[in-house]
Amino acid sequence: MTIRLDGQVAIVTGAGTGLGRSHAHALAARGAKVVVNDLGSGVGGPGSLSGAAQEVAVEIEAAGGKAIAIEANVADFRQIQGMVSETLDVWGRVDILINNAGNLRDKSFAKMTPEDFQAVIDVHLTGSFNCTRNVWDVMREQQYGRIVMTTSSSGLYGNFGQANYGAAKMALIGLMNTLTLEGRKHDIRVNALGPGAMTQMTEGLIPEDIARLLRVEPVSQAMIALCQPDAPSNCILNAQVGSYSVSRLVESAGMWLPESEQTAEGIVENWDQIADPQNEQAMANISEHMTKMLALASKAEHAG
Repeated sequence: MTIRLDGQVAIVTGAGTGLGRSHAHALAARGAKVVVNDLGSGVGGPGSLSGAAQEVAVEIEAAGGKAIAIEANVADFRQIQGMVSETLDVWGRVDILINNAGNLRDKSFAKMTPEDFQAVIDVHLTGSFNCTRNVWDVMREQQYGRIVMTTSSSGLYGNFGQANYGAAKMALIGLMNTLTLEGRKHDIRVNALGPGAMTQMTEGLIPEDIARLLRVEPVSQAMIALCQPDAPSNCILNAQVGSYSVSRLVESAGMWLPESEQTAEGIVENWDQIADPQNEQAMANISEHMTKMLALASKAEHAG
């Protein structure tokens, strides 16, 4: 099996450097026409990498691919609206969106300012909303779309000094969960990539012996797997050092408490059974969760 994306149009945000640049090249190598989006920014903000998007587009064209560069701020809805409009003017459709743009404002929570928090939310979460919202109607109309959010183990599991980043990255899982449901009948599949790679954002944070293993190219192949025609949906695929795994949110089997025990004290007294990891399972949607909880109550009432 060889995955090809011929005739498809892909937008990659934050594609001027690092992982985004690798994503853009990987998509082009498989036949996609690529919109290379970047604001021309360093990790902390705009201004230091002006022209990076154009450089990547030129590289793709030189390799025989098709690409255009569009500098736009993902945190600005109107700029992204303009980017999508320009893409449609040039190529007439949008099949793939890779929400990759990011920034960092790492500080311990005790030192984090509201500005530090909001700056990261604006790019990772609001930026992904802005891009996704602007391609959503296009994908609905063409009855096809593949969207990849970029999450992180910092959100899934926590990481010291990254309360802002972790909050944004975990919020993207909630966005993915709902868009999976709303996009299903239009064949819009939404997934999340949890990357681990040596990029501008991670430079200086990772020991050199490990950094050598954190190549961007294997991560971009995971991105391809999440946006190809037969892609899954609602999947969190982790990709680091050539290793791959899937993360799931799971729920304990739980238990029903009689009305007299539906108190804080009753919950604490029954905590071991409520939180027992044996027979825990992933929930496909909110209906499955509610059905399970109602079944616990119904089973207990009938047993009584």
